[in-house]
Formats: sequence, C-alpha cells, structure tokens
Amino acid sequence: MRIARFTTGEEPGFGIVTGDLDEYGQLGEDARIVALAGDPLYVGIKLLEQEYRLDQVRLLAPVLPRSKVVGVGRNYAAHAAEMGNEVPEEPLLFLKPNTSVVGPGDAIYYPRQSQNVHYEGELAVVIGRICRDVPAEQATDVIYGYTIGNDVTARDLQRSDVQFTRAKGFDSFCPLGPWIETDLDPNDFSEGRRVQTYLNGDLVQDGTTADMVHDIPSLIAHVSSVMTLLPGDVILTGTPEGVGPMNIDDEVEVSIEGLGSLTNKVEARA
Repeated sequence: MRIARFTTGEEPGFGIVTGDLDEYGQLGEDARIVALAGDPLYVGIKLLEQEYRLDQVRLLAPVLPRSKVVGVGRNYAAHAAEMGNEVPEEPLLFLKPNTSVVGPGDAIYYPRQSQNVHYEGELAVVIGRICRDVPAEQATDVIYGYTIGNDVTARDLQRSDVQFTRAKGFDSFCPLGPWIETDLDPNDFSEGRRVQTYLNGDLVQDGTTADMVHDIPSLIAHVSSVMTLLPGDVILTGTPEGVGPMNIDDEVEVSIEGLGSLTNKVEARA
C-alpha cells in the first residue's frame, strides 16, 4: 500500500496511491489517489469518497517527523572509502531536524554558507509506533513503511565543523517521498533493491541495499537502544558510493526499485 500526503490547494491530507510502477519508477496515467480520513499513522486506514488523478494534486512529504530524522553515516563500505573513511564498527548516528524535511518537487535551497553541497540518495524507514530497546528480530513490529530520501550535505561545512549538525541540518536538506510503501519487508532490502541517483539526467549513484553494512533490523535495534523512537520518525539508512556536488539550477532524482522516484531542483536561498 502506498500512502501519500497531498494537497489540492487546500488543507493537506493523506491518501492511498493506486496504479503500477513502470521500469523507471513512474506511475501511469491511470494512477489515482483515494483520500483518507486523518493521519493513518494514528487513526488507521479510513477511506473517504474523494478520489483524484495524480495530476490534480501536489504530493507533499509523505511524513512530517514530529521529533526527528536519524541519519546513519558510512553504512556502505564503498561510500566510506570514497570519502577516505573507515567503516565504523557500530552505526554512526547523526540527527537532521524535522524542519529540514521537504517533499517531491520542492526546492533544495543552496545555503550561502557553503560552496560544496552534495546529494546522497538513500532508503528511508518510517517508524510506526513509540518504541525503545527493540530487538532486531522484532524490528518489523515497529516499521510503518519505507520511502526515498536525499540526505543533502554541505560537505565543506561537514569537514570544517567535524560534527554533522550544521552540514546536514539546513532547511530543505531532507527531501522525502513520493509516498510511503507499507507492504515491504526488511528482507526485501537485505536481498538487494537498486538505489540510483541522477543529476540532470545523468546516473551518478548506482548501488544496492544489499551492500548495507548494518541492515535495517540492526539499525532499528541500535538507534532505539539510544533514543526512544516516535511514530513518524525517520531513519535514513546510508548512501551508496557516487556522492558529489550539485549546483543551483541542477535537478536531482533518487530512484529506489519498487518505491518510485523523488525529484527536486536546487535553488539559491534568498
């Protein structure tokens, strides 16, 4: 089931997206969105009578984390190597504020403080209920679904600051979308789902989730041993190799097999 957040120009709402994805992760013209009553994270699936074509709505970030986005650094060995780093023994955690979240089609704003902003295409896990100290074998019990993320990073600030808060925390530095897929299992990603990033149509990242150093259940167990996770919290699971700079007027698209694609354009911050 694909759960999206959308607007028709009025108050945002939630809906179920229907239709089949093509080989490029795009939905056909027959795709529809059926409106839901309230936030399904809290009230469950309650269908309304309203139904729209996708071209009649604007998709928003499918979730607005009420507390946090948890990032995982260097979770692909090849990416750690390209950045000149070792793979950490335990997951390397950092936080992105919920104000960094934007949706599909929204702008990524290039901050004045940086001269080197990078894309990082990633699989994102959405938490479905409050939890703490979750054993890895019970991780599926707390997963609501999966979406696509772009862990935008001001690489020069990351290096100068040493810690990651400013480099990864700017407004618009966490695009998410286009929807949450609820019917997948962590094993689907352990077996391998393709993660690709395109910059202005050129393929720049081409990896597979099978190459994660720490799999999804292990990440949930580790993060929840440190902090309580709340419904709507998001865990970014790391990026494959191939990260690089993007500039004003560039368009970046992140595609994950079976999930669709997330596209955003880079604009100057006013």
